[in-house]
Amino acid sequence: MTIDKLSINLATVREQWDLREAVEACVRHGIKAVDPWRDQVTKLGLAESVRVIKGADVHVSGYCRGGMFTSPGAIDDNRRAIDEAAALGAECLVLVCGGLAPSSRDLGEARKRIADGLAAVLPHARANHVPLAIEPLHPMYAGDRSCVNTLAQALDLAEALGEGTGVAIDTYHVWWDSALEAQIARAGRLSKIFAYHICDWLVPTRDLLLDRGMMGDGVIDFPRIRRWIEAAGYRGFTEVEIFSKFDWWMRPGDEVLRTCIERYKATLR
Repeated sequence: MTIDKLSINLATVREQWDLREAVEACVRHGIKAVDPWRDQVTKLGLAESVRVIKGADVHVSGYCRGGMFTSPGAIDDNRRAIDEAAALGAECLVLVCGGLAPSSRDLGEARKRIADGLAAVLPHARANHVPLAIEPLHPMYAGDRSCVNTLAQALDLAEALGEGTGVAIDTYHVWWDSALEAQIARAGRLSKIFAYHICDWLVPTRDLLLDRGMMGDGVIDFPRIRRWIEAAGYRGFTEVEIFSKFDWWMRPGDEVLRTCIERYKATLR
């Protein structure tokens, strides 16, 4: 089985390697795409990060992350993130949209601020040819990370905003949704699937943020969701994104990448 469409989100090996080392390791393993995080790029420097990625001839399937539109300074920060994504040649900027404002209980107001923030930065994204991928997050993050919690909500935003906006579908966040198949089909009809991320939901989950599982170690039906994604017409990269302070961040990076490849192939069956 080919791994031409496998990408590694560099959060998966952030504790083992810096950006340069991670890109070099991906190349060693025959992996042709990566998704770096902004702090990794900042640590190495944008110009050097561009040089490393372009020198390795790897695709940048996405750039993590923009968003947080309910936080002060979000508009300027997102414009900077768009500039960085453009310099890296990223296929999209992934957006974690932001949770409730401090001391607020008003979900409606938070969602309005998210929509307004997206509209404010969209002209800059279009001018720089950087698609904005709205990533719905699991409802457990509505308070602090994102009030956009279903694929339907993300698609409503993308459809209203128009050209240059779409969705990042992460199995960890959406696997539970009874409307998932229909909403993936809708995303396909709208040509709005900009990114597809995979990792597993562990039972029990020991940490709400940092205990994502390697595919096959949890309860998500990856072959079924992949069939829906492919039926919707998506032919882009499948990106492994795992935050794992109890397990995979503690293992050698090469072991992690080998396992990512093995488990990715299993999702194709």
